[in-house]
Amino acid sequence: MTTPWGALALTRFPEDPRDRLRAWDASDEYLLRHLAAEEVPLSGTVVVVGDRWGALVTALAEHRPVQITDSYLAQEATRANLARAGAEPGAVRLLTTQDPPPERIDVLLVRVPKSLALLEDQLLRLAPAVHTGTVVVGTGMVKEIHTSTLKLFERILGPTRTSLAEKKARLIFCTPDPALERPASPWPYVYTLPDGIGPASGRTVVNHAGVFCADRLDIGTRFFLRHLPGGRGGRVVDLGCGNGVVGTAVALADPSAEVLFVDESFQAVASAEATYQANGVPGQAEFRVGDGLAGVPSGSVDLVLNNPPFHAHQATTDATAWRMFTGARRALRPGGELWVIGNRHLGYHVKLRKVFGNSRLVASDPKFVVLKAVKR
Repeated sequence: MTTPWGALALTRFPEDPRDRLRAWDASDEYLLRHLAAEEVPLSGTVVVVGDRWGALVTALAEHRPVQITDSYLAQEATRANLARAGAEPGAVRLLTTQDPPPERIDVLLVRVPKSLALLEDQLLRLAPAVHTGTVVVGTGMVKEIHTSTLKLFERILGPTRTSLAEKKARLIFCTPDPALERPASPWPYVYTLPDGIGPASGRTVVNHAGVFCADRLDIGTRFFLRHLPGGRGGRVVDLGCGNGVVGTAVALADPSAEVLFVDESFQAVASAEATYQANGVPGQAEFRVGDGLAGVPSGSVDLVLNNPPFHAHQATTDATAWRMFTGARRALRPGGELWVIGNRHLGYHVKLRKVFGNSRLVASDPKFVVLKAVKR
């Protein structure tokens, strides 16, 4: 990526030489060009929210910015990109969406997320640190910035306008109004599960902003909950746990099970822990933010439950599913099982046969399939 501060070699995380997706896009370049052209003062506290792979903070490292992200993978990519660029250790302060934000923000740069809820939550958390002199600039591709996006900036921070589009990217300019009366945050959102879905029926779910289907139980998970394996005990992993309802259902059905909740989203793992605790589950549980099953000892798991994502931001990709399936095979004991829920058209049975050598249909409806693969 070429920036006003020099050229940078950037990668996503984990690095894959076969991956043709870049670690930046035109909206990152547009924002950096604007900062340089307008000579925006960067000597104060610069906060970068939603920097997807660290492109923005790596370019601005000499100004010692603060990065706030919900993504473990983005944070690891940032570390690698900073090291590759020769940035001074500690030049960028890395925070998660669950960490307290800085008390004062002089420049706020926002990479618009896919989730409007996550944007709302972050703006509400950051608003008290913004003052009349704060420079607020958002960025995103044209297809990512909607009227609702601009209304959020205006409702929470102050008057907002947009730039002309360049290379299908657009900037958002917001003038902070500290006197603005802001709404109370609706996050985390708590609701009760419907009946007829097994052990989790009538139980409580807690969703932090940005977690998939935050205000209701999605139909795929609802179908999965009706067909979960029961009475297995042992070590169970809710892989890509989201709000943790699947792992919580397993623990409710069998208190002897040891459940590991794993997700790369800090918001998701916080949601899973809150959901588990809200239901007073008596079993043992561990909550981990990380890259799938990396760090889980080989042959240490009896059962993996998985609803793989098939989008990485705006890109449709099966790379995450492949990594989850191969990671599950490594982590499972001989005879251990991976259970997967997915849309019928995704063809997960083909991938499972390539990874495990077998795949069996457990249940299906017109939209979803539940598949099982066994480690031989």
